[in-house]
Amino acid sequence: MRLLVYGAGVCGSVFAAQLHEAGHDVSLLARGERLAALRRHGVRLAEGDSTVVRRVAVPVVEAPAGEYDLITVFVRAHQVAPVLRSVAGVGGDVLFLLNWAAGAEPLGAVIGPERVLLGFPTVGGVMDGDVVRYRAPSWMTRRVPIPVGEPGGRSTPRVERIVRSFREAGINARNEPRMDAWLTTHAAFAVPLGQAVIAAGGPEALAGNPDAVRRMIRLMRRNLAGLATPTVPRGFVALRTLPEWLLAAGFRRFLRSPVAAHSGLANSSPAEAAELERVAEQMRAR
Repeated sequence: MRLLVYGAGVCGSVFAAQLHEAGHDVSLLARGERLAALRRHGVRLAEGDSTVVRRVAVPVVEAPAGEYDLITVFVRAHQVAPVLRSVAGVGGDVLFLLNWAAGAEPLGAVIGPERVLLGFPTVGGVMDGDVVRYRAPSWMTRRVPIPVGEPGGRSTPRVERIVRSFREAGINARNEPRMDAWLTTHAAFAVPLGQAVIAAGGPEALAGNPDAVRRMIRLMRRNLAGLATPTVPRGFVALRTLPEWLLAAGFRRFLRSPVAAHSGLANSSPAEAAELERVAEQMRAR
């Protein structure tokens, strides 16, 4: 399979390296300093805080070129517009793996609705210079596959082919027939969490502020109650039904855990804040 991985942050880098090592014809698109670093050293990966850095020589490009079997897009929600323009004239289905709550229509309006696939990456981590420090897989994260689906919810041969190719490369993936509902449910949860972490000054700081955690939970509940789509996965229903004190205790424990520290939640960059605001706008517009 000839693939273009558009976006060389944590998720795109890990994804490209794994598919490259599995024998696929992969190009990783990057620009600026990130492109220069990849050309010098390849993709550099480290698990958590490990001092062992692994190098994977994934081919890198500055712009799409030719035909692809699949283009996977790993960018932030507020960075999608230039990506759409960049791939509009390039052949291949486009799988958007990102925080997104606006549905497939604005994507298909630019590149053609027949090319759009939706998904979400379950890899977490942080950039440490040019080293990608990804979250070490746990029993729980190994059981959480990357959801991939058609906007209309159909099960199609191309989705099955993509899921099969990912699995053969060691990437846990599955066909999600309600991908739009999955993404809006995730946004209803993730936006309050991310914005609360930024406002508090980091995951541990938020964990130390019980009132802020309770306010975050109440906003999550309002978001979920206002969704026009089903709650997917169903496990998120627990946010609306469990006692607030129990949810607060669980969130505070999570926010103090190594998983939170290596998940990207500690990222307080302007890009992180801009993405959360864009996804919040998308939710308000639905």
